[in-house]
Amino acid sequence: MKSEFMLAITQLSAEKNLPKEVVLSAVETALVSAYKKDSFAPTQEIAVKIDPATGRVKVWAEKTVVEQPSDTHREISLADAAKLKPDVQLDEVVMVEATPRNAGRIAAQTAKQVILQRLHEAEHSAIFEEYSDKEGDIVTGVVQRMEPRQLFVDLGRAEAILPAAEQVRNERYRIGQRLRVYLLEVVRTSRGPQVVVSRSHPDLLRRLFELEVPEVLSGVVEIKAIAREAGYRSKIAVAARQEGIDPVGCCVGLRGIRIQNIMRELNGEKLDVVSWSSDTAAFIANALSPAQVLSVELDKDNGIATVVVPDKQLSLAIGKEGQNARLAAKLSGWRIDIKSASIAEEEKLTKAEPEEEAAIGEELPAEELVAPEEALIPEEEAEAEPEPVLETELAPPETILKPPVGVGAEAAAPKLRFAEDVLGPGPTKATSKSKKKKKKGTTERSADDGVRGRRQRRERETFDEEGEEY
Repeated sequence: MKSEFMLAITQLSAEKNLPKEVVLSAVETALVSAYKKDSFAPTQEIAVKIDPATGRVKVWAEKTVVEQPSDTHREISLADAAKLKPDVQLDEVVMVEATPRNAGRIAAQTAKQVILQRLHEAEHSAIFEEYSDKEGDIVTGVVQRMEPRQLFVDLGRAEAILPAAEQVRNERYRIGQRLRVYLLEVVRTSRGPQVVVSRSHPDLLRRLFELEVPEVLSGVVEIKAIAREAGYRSKIAVAARQEGIDPVGCCVGLRGIRIQNIMRELNGEKLDVVSWSSDTAAFIANALSPAQVLSVELDKDNGIATVVVPDKQLSLAIGKEGQNARLAAKLSGWRIDIKSASIAEEEKLTKAEPEEEAAIGEELPAEELVAPEEALIPEEEAEAEPEPVLETELAPPETILKPPVGVGAEAAAPKLRFAEDVLGPGPTKATSKSKKKKKKGTTERSADDGVRGRRQRRERETFDEEGEEY
């Protein structure tokens, strides 16, 4: 039958989730400190052993073998030591049982404090060893309390911290909510092990795919690269290690059931699964999915990839606020310059024109490069003097019809007569009046067909005849 002491030890180990041997070791260490303060010298070496079956406590103390002991706490006679060890010699150190009958109040209080301290240390050590092995894995916890800059998640045996930098911006947390988090690191501190978790780490996607896609867990499908903007959109490049397996289809699942479960866990974050390729140009084209790519030019010296897409696909390739292009650049590790097909064609033409002009300039000698007008004029005409302008030559109509300022009508009369001879007579007054009447008659024709309307038409016709005769 177990003693009450051993029952208490068993209950304590169950509450702290610690092995029974660890609890017994902590109690033995606490009793050593307690007995040193009460029954032994502070510098004397003692050891405490607890029998796991009966719970009996035995204390062993080091004593030196002498002929006549003066201090019974540290020395033992040769005759008494020979009973414990027959071949004992003088000045030899032996372990002698020296269990006190009762411990004082101070010793009991010291033992209690040391036991609690040792149990905390053992618990912290067990937690550190348990969660340090889980670094890089997904753990499930419950939101325990919230602070402005961090969130505390209860993992069962430990309390994890979710910093603001590792949270997703568009996620809203509440107390009691169950979360799947990525175990980022475990650090030893003076208060015990500190567990840091994350919801925005890219490897959270990798672990979720391992949980939902058996091909990824078994290694048949390999995740080559991940680019993530937590809460908004992510891109995953996958490749198959066996022939005849569609890596993208395995990750998406039948009717998209697998990827929908992952998106639901990430609160609707969009996921693009693309096929990885050893050809860099083909991989960049796949990374810009769902946009179609016409061509990809690589500048390996500067690490820049120039991508040409159709004009209608330019906004789709760039994405909202450049998100699609930015994720594709992270996924491929290249700087991506996206151009539409029309702009790329214009740039090719502008580059081709200077090259053609340079080629023409190289073919012709420098003395033959003359202006086009000089090349067409014969040498004789170029040397000849220009012919003088005759005074009788007509001046522009503006200068003929408009008399100069300050000159009377008589001075301008010869020029006006000369303009009439050349240009013909101007419009007469009767003609202008007839035109006005015609316009007026045309307007009035829309009136009724009464007597007044017929009389006006007869008068107009008579006036038109007179005007023509005039």
